[in-house]
Amino acid sequence: MKVLEATKIHKSFGNKFNKQEVLKGIDISIEEGEFVSIMGASGSGKTTLLNVLSSIDRVSDGTIFIQGKEMTKLKEKQLAEFRKHHLGFIFQEYNLLDTLTVKENILLPLSITKTPRKEANEKFEALATQLGIHELHNKYPNEISGGQKQRTSAARAFVHNPSIIFADEPTGALDSKSASDLLQKLSELNQKRKATIVMVTHDPTAASFCHRVIFIKDGQIYTQLHKGVQERQEFFKDIIKTQGVLGGVQYEH
Repeated sequence: MKVLEATKIHKSFGNKFNKQEVLKGIDISIEEGEFVSIMGASGSGKTTLLNVLSSIDRVSDGTIFIQGKEMTKLKEKQLAEFRKHHLGFIFQEYNLLDTLTVKENILLPLSITKTPRKEANEKFEALATQLGIHELHNKYPNEISGGQKQRTSAARAFVHNPSIIFADEPTGALDSKSASDLLQKLSELNQKRKATIVMVTHDPTAASFCHRVIFIKDGQIYTQLHKGVQERQEFFKDIIKTQGVLGGVQYEH
């Protein structure tokens, strides 16, 4: 079942005298339970694509459906309501509230939707345990590490069981061990909860945790790779090769 379907997506910035077309007619669909990454060189349009797919920004032309709802026709108030129930977000810079504890940050989406306290606590217990941050529940963001902050951010994204989770360079601010820990946890949550995740990343190691990698070049889909039954290390090598052909950053391995 398709969770997201986007057709002929265009996005331009500027005015008619100085217009820059960033996305040039992209078609993309995401199946329920998929873990997909979007890759491309700097300036390729990958972050702009994530922003329009996730309703953070509006398309210039084209249609986006999430769970059968046409996002491109919704007014701001309707979009805000849809986001509350159906979308989760993980940002590179965590976006945690410093005045709230780890537990309060995680439960924020449930407090907005007025979820009963008992149900909210049960969801917190399950997620915080899965992500290895339960013992941090009373700590504030400035008292925990970057990796712990990002796992808190991930828990907040998953806690209301959204239809789809958008992750923008979630490992960008982490050291390699914290990044690997986070990706392993995201992969487990994807498998155990059948969560649908769309992640923008520049890192082939991060992308190798996904089922499918979509490569963007000059505002268009260049190619896609499917992991299939490959081991992660083999998939990583395929990603590296494709990056080389694409003219992306070369990684030692």
